[in-house]
Amino acid sequence: MSFATYSDLQTSIANYLARSDLTSVIPDFITLAENRLRRELRIRQMLKSVTTSTVSGDATVELPSDFLEIRDFVVMTNPIQPLSYSSPSSLSNDLRTSEVGVPLSYTILASEFQLAPAPDGVYTLKMLYFAAPPYLSSGNASNVFLNVAPDGLLYGALVEAEPYLMNDARVQTWAALYDRAVTAITNSDQSSEYSGQPMSMSYNVR
Repeated sequence: MSFATYSDLQTSIANYLARSDLTSVIPDFITLAENRLRRELRIRQMLKSVTTSTVSGDATVELPSDFLEIRDFVVMTNPIQPLSYSSPSSLSNDLRTSEVGVPLSYTILASEFQLAPAPDGVYTLKMLYFAAPPYLSSGNASNVFLNVAPDGLLYGALVEAEPYLMNDARVQTWAALYDRAVTAITNSDQSSEYSGQPMSMSYNVR
């Protein structure tokens, strides 16, 4: 792709559509494409690691504002205590929800993590999660999607443009290219996790 900035992307979209009168709406197509990528793409460049602290007796912890999906969640005790996920219904029926102690499980309710047991003190929680990149704008010329998935971003924007232009015949073409781009990016990301390292199996002999 021959674009590296938000402005370049807008120009490319106009060129692909062969239109010079869409300056005011092309940013909307891009935002819609970013929303779709936020829902569908999970690559290591979107991972973010943060820590937060619990409040004694409070079983809730606020989700990060850019949260998309959790990858790992632990309590930084000695040894480190991984938190296991429970569905909201399972956690609500867990007897540990009425107890206090070191949190062992969590679920997600609205914009909060719900922990069980409720913390009996201040604990440091460390989470690794997929974060939503900031939206492209005149004040933010680049982001993860533009750097790593420019083809997905372009084709996604073109998918959104065609219904606006009442040119439904082109939607399937751009949609197929978008799907191919996202699949290729995802496969490449997954392959890179094991690049150069052959997988091995271990056996316990008793």
